[in-house]
Formats: sequence, structure tokens, C-alpha cells
Amino acid sequence: MVTRIYAGAARGFGGSATAHGGLFRRALGDARWEKLGGGLSAESEIHAIAVHPGDAQVVYAGTQEGPYRSTDGGDHWTAVPFPDGAKEVWSFLFDPRDARLMYAGTSPAAIYKSENGGDTWRKLGLRTPGHVKMSFDCRVTRMAADPSQPRELYAGLEVDGVLRSRDGGETWEDMSRPLIKLADQPHLKSRIVSDTEIEGMMDTHALCVSSAAPGTVFLAVRMGVFRSTDRGVNWEDMEIGRFSPLTYSRDICVSPHSPRTLFTALSPAARSEDGSLYRSDDLGGSWRRIDRGIKAKATMMGIALHAKDPDQVYCVSRCGQVFGTQDGGQRWQEYPLPDGTADAYAVACA
Repeated sequence: MVTRIYAGAARGFGGSATAHGGLFRRALGDARWEKLGGGLSAESEIHAIAVHPGDAQVVYAGTQEGPYRSTDGGDHWTAVPFPDGAKEVWSFLFDPRDARLMYAGTSPAAIYKSENGGDTWRKLGLRTPGHVKMSFDCRVTRMAADPSQPRELYAGLEVDGVLRSRDGGETWEDMSRPLIKLADQPHLKSRIVSDTEIEGMMDTHALCVSSAAPGTVFLAVRMGVFRSTDRGVNWEDMEIGRFSPLTYSRDICVSPHSPRTLFTALSPAARSEDGSLYRSDDLGGSWRRIDRGIKAKATMMGIALHAKDPDQVYCVSRCGQVFGTQDGGQRWQEYPLPDGTADAYAVACA
């Protein structure tokens, strides 16, 4: 089957009549992107895209109106409402052993659970710690499950640190205190909107857990890449600056083919004119840049790894550039989204 790439954007530049967000699809070999409708609003703001791990035809989109689902690869979409009304969906998680069990993270920060592939949802008992007060609602930007213990979940909050659940999401505990302590170090202090310099360390963008290191959590925040080897009890700086001049990390993920292989997206800041993609083959002990021959014109926001082909990797920059390789990073091609697309947050492939 030909690879399909999906990319999502939240809104357009300046709100002009020609600007757009929305969800886009492109098959390898196609000359252009197709903007998806079929029940999905043309004004949809896309914050998350997830492809079912067992059926590439089933795709989920996180929008400002809640979750949408397609069962035909994106041709048609159906809204699947939450029990308490529409919420912005910023993240999805499939249980590692049973993909019918899935989670959706929202803004305002909440987590919903479905045990039937997204047909119905119920709200879980998550409460935000309230470490930082921002000018926007806190959101659940990423969730991860420990493959060795699927009921052990982690949730990253923007901007409020990291939470852990040991019972499949029913209850949550705050694992942010060691991250706050790290913010005592001058180079890890950052304040943009709030009244506290712990803001940067609480600005969680992504996290992941590898089967090669059960109980180890890898974390991408504004201040770099961090790691906990004891299920979030303690955190350490992985010092990504030893390998990259850019340290603002927007995404981190584990290869579905090699659990010792990690990828991270690095940039100067949330809004910038640069970005890069790095790979580690030793669980973050060392990193090397792999996006050679291309130039991101904005912050690198997301990474997509093909579930069946380890040589296929895709990433997206904030201004709507999608980059892809089909040979493990030897050659890259740019697939720019239509002119005017802005705030591209999400990319997926299947």
C-alpha cells in the first residue's frame, strides 16, 4: 500500500480570506496535498493526528470541536462527542496491548478514556497541579504508556509539568517537583508569560517510554530533553546542547522498530526561523542530526515514524513545511502545505 502522509494546522496567517488551517493528506508520488472534508469542518483546527496501530484506514483527528474519526483513510469523518461537550483535543494514546483502549488529552486539561475504539468516552480523574498560570488554558500535549506496564501512564501538560497514573488513568499524581528543582539552575530558568521562572521546565511538549528501558521516561520541554530512570520520581538533564546548538524540544518519540532509537525535534524557540531533527541509537546517550539538505523556515513541531517501514520518517515545521525521507535519512524531500497554512502542529503517516 502507498504511504499516506497527514498534516494538521490550527489556523491561517492573520485570519485573511485565503489563509487556512485544517487537515491535509498526501500519498507518496502525488503532486499536491488534498484538504480533507467529508464531515470534517473546513475551519477545523487540527492539534493531533493518530493512525490506528492495527488498521491504517482508521485515523483520528483532534480538533477544537473534539475528536473525529475516519474509517476509510480520511475520505469521510464522524465526530465522536465527549460526554460533557466539545473540548480541544491535543493528544491521543493507544494502549500498547489493546488498541480498542485509547485516551484523548484536551484543553482545558483533561483526559478521556474509550474502551471501544472511540465510540464512547468517559472523563478520568485528572487535576492539574497549578504550578504555572499562563494566558491560555493548560492542555495535555502528550501521553505515553510504559510498554512493560501498560496501566502506567504519563501525561505532559503545557504548561504544568508531568503527571503519572498507575491505574490506567483513573487517578493521577504530580511528578513535577524534581523538574521545578532543576529550574534553580540559571540556564534552566525561563519566563515568558507567567510570573515564575519555572515556566520553561513546566512547558511540557512531549514524552515517551521505551520497551528497552522500562520505567524510563524521556521528556521534551522548552529547556531541552530530560530523563527519569525511576518512573518520574527524579529527573536529569540529558544535556542535548552537547550535540545541538538548538535545544528547544517540541517532540520526542521512540522508533516502533528499534526501542533503543529515539528522535527529537529541536529549534531555537516556540516561534523561530529554524528547526532540526536529531536521532539517537543508544537511548539518548548520543545524538546526530539527520535532516540534511533541507532547511526548516520555522520551529520543528512534530515527528511521524512509519509503523511498517523504519526508513520512512516525516516531520513538520510550524509554517507548514513537511519533510520526509524514505531511505533512513540519506535523502530528504520537502512537501510544503498550501500557501498561507500556519501553526502546523501535527504530522502522521501510514
